[in-house]
Amino acid sequence: MGDNSTPEENSTAEHEPRRPARIPGAVLPIAGLAILLAGCTVAWLNRNTYIGWFAYAPLSNQPFSGTGMALLSPGTQAGLAIAVGGLLLLAFWAGYNIGRKAIRREQ
Repeated sequence: MGDNSTPEENSTAEHEPRRPARIPGAVLPIAGLAILLAGCTVAWLNRNTYIGWFAYAPLSNQPFSGTGMALLSPGTQAGLAIAVGGLLLLAFWAGYNIGRKAIRREQ
């Protein structure tokens, strides 16, 4: 009662392949820009504000090892890694759009 379709209609509707959901075209570039800006902000907030200096010690018998020395702090490195992820997402989006336009021209 209340169902106006016949059993044949229901059985054919169940076997139709479903199309994947399409993501709106502005989602990837906006996400890429947001990730890029977040990474740059993290890198900017964690930058080193001091400059170190060391001198050569000619009387020591051991070579200098710079373990633990880094020009960038771990926070700056993490921020730059996040920014690179955003750039990769933007590069993927640009390549995908160029490929789609090329396929449209061929058809």
